[in-house]
Amino acid sequence: MILPIYIYGHPVLRKVSEDITAEYPNLKELISNMFETLTESDGVGLAAPQVGLNIRLVVIDLDVLSEDLPEYKGFRKAYINPHILEYDESNVDSSEEGCLSIPGIHETVKRPTRIHVKYTDEDFVEHDEWIEGYLARVMQHEFDHLDAKMFVDRISPLRRQLIKNKLKAILQGRFRCNYRTKVAR
Repeated sequence: MILPIYIYGHPVLRKVSEDITAEYPNLKELISNMFETLTESDGVGLAAPQVGLNIRLVVIDLDVLSEDLPEYKGFRKAYINPHILEYDESNVDSSEEGCLSIPGIHETVKRPTRIHVKYTDEDFVEHDEWIEGYLARVMQHEFDHLDAKMFVDRISPLRRQLIKNKLKAILQGRFRCNYRTKVAR
């Protein structure tokens, strides 16, 4: 089932998410619905707050990029209770990011290229690993959602001032996208 994407300005996007247990109701179905929603909206990552749930759950599908990044062929994973333990600040990269919850806005964000993460997979097996490259960027972007942050919080004050009117338009419901949305009212 395709879920609506919650849009910038909705309070659910500014609440810190909670860890869950294996007993979380209908978890497998929720993960499946989030992947379906992600595919339908042409994204690469989706965090639970973006579908209205303040739980620590993220789905990432990088297979869509496999033509340009062959190392991600077949890459499609759910991350339960993910936490970034450490940022390797020795190599930082600036790259353009967008967000399904902030339609029509893309900005350059500076992030470390390597991070140390801990998470549980769909079978509730724990993982503790270093991630680098594009996946590290996507994880940081999505895991930010779980900590009530969005990529526009990570741009310079000057850039934020320059997009202020676009953000205001989104808050007023004036935006276009090709997927189901839910705005704060």
